[in-house]
Amino acid sequence: MSDGSLGRPALEKEIQKRRSAVKPINERIAKLREESVNSKVKISPERVKIITDFYKSGAAKGKSIPHQRAMAFKYLMERASLPVEEGQLIVGIRGTGPQEVPTYPEICTHSIEDLKILSSRENMPYLVDDETFKLYEEEIIPEWQGNTMRDLIFGSVSDEWIKAYEAGIWTEFMEQRAPGHTAGGERIFKTGLLDIREEIKKKIEEAKPSDPYYYDKIEELKAMDIAAEAMLIYARRYKEKLEKMAEEEQNPERKKELLEMARICSRVPAHAPETFWEALQHYWFIHVGIVYETNPWDSYNPGRFDQHLFPFYKKDVEEGRLTRERAKELLEAFWIKVNNQPAVPKVGVTAEESFTYNDFTKINIGGLKEDGSDGVNDVSYLVLEVLNEVRTLQPNTAVLVSDKNPRHFLLKALEVVGPGFGEPPFFNFDGAIVKMLRQGKKLEDARTAGVSGCVETGSFGKESYILTGYFNLPKILEITLNNGIDPKTGRMLGIQTGDPSSFKSYEELWNAFLEQVKHFMEIKMAGNDIIEALFAKYMPVPFLSLWTEDCVKRGKDYNAGGTRYNTQYLQIVGLGTLAYSLTSLKFHVFDKKTISMSDMLDALKQDFEGKYEIMRQIILNKTPVYGEDEDYSDVIAKEIVDTVVDIVESYPPSPVRKASKRVYFLPTTAHVYFGKVTGATPDGRKAGFPVSEGISPVQGTDKKGVAAVFRSITKCDWDKTGGALLNQKLTPDLLEGRENLKNIASLIKTFFNMGGHHVQFNVVSSELLRTAQEHPKDFQDLMVRVAGYSDYFVNLPKGLQEEIIARTEHKNL
Repeated sequence: MSDGSLGRPALEKEIQKRRSAVKPINERIAKLREESVNSKVKISPERVKIITDFYKSGAAKGKSIPHQRAMAFKYLMERASLPVEEGQLIVGIRGTGPQEVPTYPEICTHSIEDLKILSSRENMPYLVDDETFKLYEEEIIPEWQGNTMRDLIFGSVSDEWIKAYEAGIWTEFMEQRAPGHTAGGERIFKTGLLDIREEIKKKIEEAKPSDPYYYDKIEELKAMDIAAEAMLIYARRYKEKLEKMAEEEQNPERKKELLEMARICSRVPAHAPETFWEALQHYWFIHVGIVYETNPWDSYNPGRFDQHLFPFYKKDVEEGRLTRERAKELLEAFWIKVNNQPAVPKVGVTAEESFTYNDFTKINIGGLKEDGSDGVNDVSYLVLEVLNEVRTLQPNTAVLVSDKNPRHFLLKALEVVGPGFGEPPFFNFDGAIVKMLRQGKKLEDARTAGVSGCVETGSFGKESYILTGYFNLPKILEITLNNGIDPKTGRMLGIQTGDPSSFKSYEELWNAFLEQVKHFMEIKMAGNDIIEALFAKYMPVPFLSLWTEDCVKRGKDYNAGGTRYNTQYLQIVGLGTLAYSLTSLKFHVFDKKTISMSDMLDALKQDFEGKYEIMRQIILNKTPVYGEDEDYSDVIAKEIVDTVVDIVESYPPSPVRKASKRVYFLPTTAHVYFGKVTGATPDGRKAGFPVSEGISPVQGTDKKGVAAVFRSITKCDWDKTGGALLNQKLTPDLLEGRENLKNIASLIKTFFNMGGHHVQFNVVSSELLRTAQEHPKDFQDLMVRVAGYSDYFVNLPKGLQEEIIARTEHKNL
């Protein structure tokens, strides 16, 4: 073999196991998959051109903003390309073809420099052709520069907010992508657009001019009606195209398929679906519409996929319209459609730092039904089979584990994990219900909840739970240890909380840190409310609003608080690094007094170089570690979680959406960027190295096995949060054989019964990862778990590759 595995039997076995796992159901799906995974990702200029032409035409002049947005959406859906991939059974795509991604100038406009970075960067480029460069230079940038949501946001937030952002205390989120991060509920699968248009008509008739919000409601309802009409036009255009293709098709079988696809497009999304195939196409039209209207982050997902599809599947099978094999083929075709839509490219520093094509559409299976009974059904197992056979970057999945689910379901999911591409992750669904009830959701709405994005719990189809950015806790400790100054920039960003050398106790240090956290939280929360208000006023989403309860009923947009539940989330990053750092300071400086605070501060300034390497080794080898079931350090982690949650939840609901303030603990890839902007930390971490990801222990420190990690983690109360991400890396042999799978299943169940929220497994040896680094061209297909998603290892930047390798490789449980 030319990939470096020659003469290494264990490595050869691991590679073979991974590659032999990819086995689509038939030749059709294999060809579609090959096209999807081998197509180069490139920027499609179509949407940016159509939207720009619309606003330049003057058609929106004098109209309300919701009306303008709906008209722009209709203008787009009347003109967007209608690709049909050869052999595909589902139609509709955001963009002009597989892996061709549009841009959204009204949210943020790429500069020529952004496009150059995206097109030329070594890892995960977005190719940009000469015509697109010319279009941007001559038309797009002159039209939109200074007029985007991002321009509006950066012109509205405080100077303090911008300085903290520039220092890496938090990241952009809604500054580059629209609010979204939501999922469909039963409304999607039980309602057609004609039903919704009737609902809108009735609400307009019922509206009373005496209502002080009468005009706003009427304009929003009219906008929703236009958006509904826009999607009906898009579906009708596809129907006509498919009929024409059928006329020209020579293959009788394909001709029959094309005619059936045309028939389906004549029924959905105008009407509620009646068959399994119709349900998939109905959802997909809605998905494409939502991600074409704006670029919501994270994308959109179909909610409790297996439960929504099962009634259609059961009826079709019983009435002889559908076989299990045909259902699987349709699901695999659907899988490819999702994979064909990469994430929208970023701008500015994020264009350099954000490395993933994953757009975070998530498929939830398992859990409970609305009545509290077991939610696993035959479609749940079909989805696991599809995931096992297709193994694409997208969609992501979520196995919702409840005590009421059959043990066989968990074991089947672990069989899919075995070959090692990072899917599926596992979630404590009984715990998710507790989270939802704590936030005030109805029991029925809690039971139909799930997870989207990475690990984020929400009430599917009923909640706008908007993420507001990543928050760098280790950076705030660094600022605390410098009395309010950011040593990287020399700016006084924080407040003066005292010279740490004068602190007599750990409590003084802890209180100083909390004062800094509160200082930055105040700035961040004020910025969040400003950004929310701007999106509510200037960027309504009438099409998304159609599908989320109770926007039509209230005549209020999704972005303005129209949904049944509204939440604003902050993503906390670096728990492990902070817990280890505070433990190190408490243990060595204040309790054992083996290191003076002055020496510690000087060591951090010197990045532990020279004589301070000895100190670093003492810290690394003689400190109680979070993740090894040590109460000394775990109590500190628990206090961090409890206190941060209390601080965030102490803020009143947001002024526009009346959104409650909540916390997630997850990083995506922000832990890499946060590490770059954060100097050395008291846990022995060198400057520039990634901070810890999710709620995982610091990379390489959890040496007592998975069970010890689980015991440490569950000393924290994760029911107070909306979700918490835990990565664990296992050697491949731990998932070989039925007994090993049973042992891991028992461990997961115990972890969830103790209060854990989520766990996902990287089943990969460090030897394979190092070999892939040495021979990247031979390992283009090597997929690993990054954070709440999987990605191709050799496409990741070197720093992220090293961080994944540095994670502890558990050889026993």
